[in-house]
Amino acid sequence: MYLRLPAFVAALALVSPLAAQEEPENAPPTNDPGLFTGADLFGLTVGADPQISPDGSQIAYVRRTNDIMTDSPVSSIWLIDVASGAETPLVTGEGTHVSPRWSPDGSRLAYVSTESGGGPELHVRWMDSGESANITALAEGPEGMAWSPDGTRIAYTARVPGEGLSLGKPPAKPEGAEWGQPLQVIDRVTYRRDGGSYVKPGTRQLFLVDARGGAPRQLTFGEYSNGGSIEWSPDGQTIYYSANRHEDWEIEPLRDDIYALDIASGTIRALTTREGPDVAPQVSPDGRRIAYLGFDDLGNAFDQTQLYVMNADGTGSRQLASGFDRGFDALEWTEAGLFASYEDDGRHRIARVAMDGDVSPLPPMIGSTYYALPYTGGEWSVSEGGRLAFTTASTTRPPNIGVTTRSGTRTLTALNDVKLSGKRLGETRELAVTAPDGTTIPAWIQLPAGYVPGTRIPMILEMHGGPYAAYGPEFSVDYHLYNAAGYAVLFTNPGGSTGYGEAFADRIEGNYPISNFDELMAAVDAAVAQGFADPDNLFVTGGSGGGILTAWVVGKTDRFKAAAAHKPVINWVSQALMADGVPYFGRYWLGGMPWERPMHYWERGPLSIVNNVTTPTLVLVGADDYRTPLSEAEQFYGALKLVGVDTALVVTPNSSHNNLSQTPSQQAARTASVIAWFDKYKDAEISGVATASEPGATGEAVTPMVE
Repeated sequence: MYLRLPAFVAALALVSPLAAQEEPENAPPTNDPGLFTGADLFGLTVGADPQISPDGSQIAYVRRTNDIMTDSPVSSIWLIDVASGAETPLVTGEGTHVSPRWSPDGSRLAYVSTESGGGPELHVRWMDSGESANITALAEGPEGMAWSPDGTRIAYTARVPGEGLSLGKPPAKPEGAEWGQPLQVIDRVTYRRDGGSYVKPGTRQLFLVDARGGAPRQLTFGEYSNGGSIEWSPDGQTIYYSANRHEDWEIEPLRDDIYALDIASGTIRALTTREGPDVAPQVSPDGRRIAYLGFDDLGNAFDQTQLYVMNADGTGSRQLASGFDRGFDALEWTEAGLFASYEDDGRHRIARVAMDGDVSPLPPMIGSTYYALPYTGGEWSVSEGGRLAFTTASTTRPPNIGVTTRSGTRTLTALNDVKLSGKRLGETRELAVTAPDGTTIPAWIQLPAGYVPGTRIPMILEMHGGPYAAYGPEFSVDYHLYNAAGYAVLFTNPGGSTGYGEAFADRIEGNYPISNFDELMAAVDAAVAQGFADPDNLFVTGGSGGGILTAWVVGKTDRFKAAAAHKPVINWVSQALMADGVPYFGRYWLGGMPWERPMHYWERGPLSIVNNVTTPTLVLVGADDYRTPLSEAEQFYGALKLVGVDTALVVTPNSSHNNLSQTPSQQAARTASVIAWFDKYKDAEISGVATASEPGATGEAVTPMVE
């Protein structure tokens, strides 16, 4: 998925020669309607951003459906009655409709829409009448929308354009002349962001608008961006938010503090001041306390985010649940208590946290809306009475919308059941893996539908990015496409993965990607030893951090028949100085600047061992990737050519680092290029997969699926 920065830091023509390869003898028939294909990405629907009403009776959520005519996801807003499960379309039609947010009394719903054909606009819908009004038109989409406690105003953040550095002037342009574009002058440290192109001059500021419409009032000003989540005090007089307002904010990425803004006077006061980020404030219902997330910045590549509570004036800060060895990532505080989500053993969960630090996990397993690969994650909200709305997790379906009440937990939608019910999808099993030092490495293997027990089949080791992230038993389009082509997929959470405690994440501190190699090979050995993988038909791939690992693995071993490195980092010097985290990567991940630790940078980069590579290696990248820039993939491709390794470079136009920035057709074509590359080098001997007419080919799991 990505090379992950902290949340608060802020052409396929090359495939055509491969597509001409003859289909391997053991490949499943491509005209089998029961196989999951690239065409099945169209019509695939994801349930996202579930927002439960304050009284817990209704859930507004976003449906994203891949449209075959526009080759893009279409977003609409739907309403679920929690008691009956009945669904009603709320905001559909032309444009993009996202970010539903309930008013405090549940009578209205704010949302963002481009239905007028222009830019994003803030709308409010009156639920009783069904009427909607355009509250304010914006040049760019608002973020962090929050209703005032009395429902009369809405606060949000939006970018305020600024003037960039100007150096000199061009000559006067004659009337009617057509000249080239003006020069682009850059003076910011972070001048481009992945997914957002080059940063436009300006800052993100806080605004306030009447919920009935009218001109907004700007609340914050100056050279500092004032973004982050927004919280109101119960009396409606103060807004709490997080921002990095330090003088050296450009080169100190982990210095967000929590601020209190007095709406009447505009006065801003810092409530936290430590060396490290403090974010995501949540105010207690009585207004006396504020919960928030943060950690002490010790210069490490990774620190688990901890939960804190302080008095509303910033005094008395203390850590909650200090003995709970997991990192928190989101908070909500309602009349029912303080709720927090976190990763745990390949799952995303929610717990209620008491003021004495007791953590009580709740039943739901939250599912990620990133359907390309099985990353943990998910979205949720909680009502005043404690009902939870959330995105569900499954290996055979993209996320639906679920709810937890006192009566239990249930799934309310079945967004893809009709579409996928005729497809034979792979089954996921946990795999026992032990690293050479005795540490358990969490791992799973997804087997093609109809897998014949006891047979060995071609297997792909697919590795996650981050590296401080985690996989789990979640739906993955890529994996089901690999399964349909006859491949098993092995995926793991090696050292550095999150959700297993600080010590497990710290296994790669100062040595990534070097130390992961033995762990990953132990997982491959386990898949072979347990009878799933054909040792003569092993393949390896991964994206971002997984792309780094792919490049490293093929420099250390020749056991894989072919490899595909998606958006890799090959050279830490260029990565540290060209990615969209210039103040971050060198200082935190490499322990210093390139000119301070040149050999350390070199030894940890796959370029240092590229002369060892003999494995045919495909290299893939998005043309607009600024997290692991195009130049990284190009360096790897060039180096492989120079050492005589069979390679090709696949560049996806208009694609950033995130796989879902690609259109559905591009996603399908990218995965097809990898399958074609692997098929080119695969031995065509053993299928190990039953056909549609054979026993075990109905899509039913041979053993219970990990769901």
